[in-house]
Amino acid sequence: MSGNAELFYTEQGEGFPLMIIHGLFGSADNWRTLSKKFSETYRVIALDLRNHGRSPHIEGMSYEAMAADVLALMDKLGLEKAHILGHSMGGKVAMQLALNQPERVEKLIVADIAPVEYGHGHDDVLAALYAVHNSGGAVSRKEADAMMAEHLDTLGVRQFLSTNLEKKENGKLGWRVGLDQINADYDSVVKAPSGNAFAKPSLFIRGEVSHYVEDSYLPQVDALFPHNQLITMAGCGHWLHAEKPLDFLAHVQEFLSS
Repeated sequence: MSGNAELFYTEQGEGFPLMIIHGLFGSADNWRTLSKKFSETYRVIALDLRNHGRSPHIEGMSYEAMAADVLALMDKLGLEKAHILGHSMGGKVAMQLALNQPERVEKLIVADIAPVEYGHGHDDVLAALYAVHNSGGAVSRKEADAMMAEHLDTLGVRQFLSTNLEKKENGKLGWRVGLDQINADYDSVVKAPSGNAFAKPSLFIRGEVSHYVEDSYLPQVDALFPHNQLITMAGCGHWLHAEKPLDFLAHVQEFLSS
């Protein structure tokens, strides 16, 4: 494992700190609208994980390494404690941080992910990303989408991935994610966080039509996070915070203020 990545972050609002951690191939930008809402009550720090957004590209995608990056950011900002909110892969980073450093996490919110090992579910996504990458880039977003569509049917997923396009030195659009680094250590991304049980309050929010938090995973949730509350958001898939942002906001705010 190489050293810590110095993470890019945005900060707004005042009050008790709330750190927001995006999922795989996401960034702090995906949380812009909700970050602004949360900042009415909290000091919101939305970060880009290593190999994502504007953070450095660095070898290693283990949850230990990514949790250490977040802890280093907390130290840099002088945060003794914070509420930690993570979605998908970011939820696993949040869980690992809570398991490793429970004294630094006041309350934990995990959006649509469980502390379990998952199968390799991103082969088509990686193929789509590499299609653009290996071509030397795209001249337009439309061309990038056409390249991705060869490997990935779902328009919504392609649109989400397109948030990572940026203009490169050759004038073409390419990825700002550390694609090779993520691909090289993808086995770590599917792994489960581990450690001693987190004895403080935690909230797990899952989407009713998502398959990321099956009932069969709940014993693992209970074992590691014994003081958890589970909410299922009706009609929502994996992107529950984007599908029903106001409902998601209300659930989180109620938990944090209770």
